[in-house]
Amino acid sequence: MVRVGFGTDSHRFTRSSRKPLVLGGVRVGDTGGLLANSDGDVILHALFNALSQACGGDSIGVYADPLLEQGVTDSRSYLKIPLGMVRDLGYRVHNVGIMVEALRPRLSPPVIARMRRSIADLVGVEEGSVGLTFTSGEGLTRFGRGRGMLAQAIVSLLRT
Repeated sequence: MVRVGFGTDSHRFTRSSRKPLVLGGVRVGDTGGLLANSDGDVILHALFNALSQACGGDSIGVYADPLLEQGVTDSRSYLKIPLGMVRDLGYRVHNVGIMVEALRPRLSPPVIARMRRSIADLVGVEEGSVGLTFTSGEGLTRFGRGRGMLAQAIVSLLRT
């Protein structure tokens, strides 16, 4: 039996030069992070929503807000919640697809490879089971014009 989930998340860039940009659990820049109470990792937030949706769960805010109140801001910690749902239902992650729309930053292939490895390690799959693509969307949206980042994720789960 297969389950599929789709998730999305978006954040504006912060005006603070002190907040790092974190994507896919990897720090990719020292300035120009995303405006959020957490680390603002749009990729892991979208992935959280996709995993939770595949299990019949709720959006990330329902689960993460109580963690934020405890001072937990690392999105890698948040993923433990939907991954627990996946295990409790007797499934495992089979495949992850992520699309990011943003004008900036321009990420090098080694950075994208680090992000892919990070995501694969977090969800327990081989790197080849993580698709990670980026687009500027030809500047047609606020994300494509550099105002923030949008991430969309799809996951497939297989019964263990």
